[in-house]
Formats: sequence, structure tokens, C-alpha cells
Amino acid sequence: MTLTKDHLIQSINKCTGMSKFQSKRTIESLLEILKKNLANGEDVLISRFGKLCVKAKNGRRGRNPATGEDLMLEQRKVVTFKCSGILKDKINGTR
Repeated sequence: MTLTKDHLIQSINKCTGMSKFQSKRTIESLLEILKKNLANGEDVLISRFGKLCVKAKNGRRGRNPATGEDLMLEQRKVVTFKCSGILKDKINGTR
């Protein structure tokens, strides 16, 4: 099952007793802060969870799989996630 924004809102609502409206505003505010910092090229470190990083990818040659046509992919930025050691251990059941 995929965790959606709605699931997060419902979980915050149940855990904290906040109204659904307040829970939604909290999640939306958090996501806006994350997006703003990533758009500015800043990393986002959440202790005991992981780090979101903006990385530059160089341009490269590619191929359109539908037509087989060669093309040039432009330089771009991507967001990567590096899991914390604590989360990695929890996922693997070692903690």
C-alpha cells in the first residue's frame, strides 16, 4: 500500500487530536517548506529519517524507445534520498 497525503492527514488527526483541517494545513505547510528549500538547491536533513539532496545530472545521449531515434537529454537537477542508519536498520529489522 502506498502512503498518500490523505493517509498522513488522517494519521495526524488520530494521533494528535487536531482537526482534519489543521492536520491538512500542517502537512501542506511541511511540503511547501520542503519544496521551497529543494527548489533553492538546499538539502533537507530530517534526523533519524534521512536526507533529501538536490543533485545536478549532466546532459547525455539518449534514445526514444518508441521510435529508436537518438536524442540529446539536457542537463537537469534531480532530488535524491539517502536513508539514515537508524531508518535503514529499522527497515531491515536489525533494531
